[in-house]
Amino acid sequence: MKKLALIALVAFIGFSANAQQAKISFKTDTVDYGSIAKGSDGVRVFEFTNTGDAPLIISDVKSSCGCTVPKKPDGPIAPGATSSIEVKYDTNRVGPIRKTVTVYSNASEPMVALKIKGEVMSDSSSVLEKS
Repeated sequence: MKKLALIALVAFIGFSANAQQAKISFKTDTVDYGSIAKGSDGVRVFEFTNTGDAPLIISDVKSSCGCTVPKKPDGPIAPGATSSIEVKYDTNRVGPIRKTVTVYSNASEPMVALKIKGEVMSDSSSVLEKS
């Protein structure tokens, strides 16, 4: 009985090692808005490819604050297929942009942190520029 249990355990470990796995590969993990005007278009896109050999399922995408709204793709992404995650930043907030968007999936790396950066410029000049 012990030999049978040992054989079953070894077979299970061998099967698990050969299991198919999704893998997510982003073109870039940082989007730089640069200097943008207040109220301008705040939508940017993170493109990625499923480089694994199993369907990739994005279960959730969360941002570090309410000023950034991410949108995950619908449905699974087939091996070799590309898709994107859309991120919209509220450009009515003047100042520097430093936010993180976290992607949760069934990939070999189940949690990936993406970053957005830049600066929203005010629509009026500063006091020093007026003199």
